[in-house]
Amino acid sequence: MTQIKEGICEECGKDYSEIKTVCGHCGYSPFGASIKGNDDPYWKCGKCERIVQAVRPPEKCPSCGEVCDFKNITCYTPDCGGPGYIDPQL
Repeated sequence: MTQIKEGICEECGKDYSEIKTVCGHCGYSPFGASIKGNDDPYWKCGKCERIVQAVRPPEKCPSCGEVCDFKNITCYTPDCGGPGYIDPQL
C-alpha cells in the first residue's frame, strides 16, 4: 500500500493533497505510480536558476516560489552526453 504524502512537493511546488492522479511535473501519484523517467528534460528557473527534471516545467518554481520562465537545458547532442544530461553550454 502506498503512503500518501502530505505537504508541499519540493520539486514541483504543488500541495500533495491537490494531486488526484499523476503529477506531470514530479511524477507523484497517490496511487503509487510514477511517470518520471531518467530521460525527462531538465528545466532551469530564469530567476533563481534552480534545475528541475520533469516532463514539463513547473507552474511555480519550487525554490523561489515565483511564476518564472523555465529554460530547457537538456543536452540533445552526443557531445554533452545526449538526453538525460544537462547541456553545459546552456
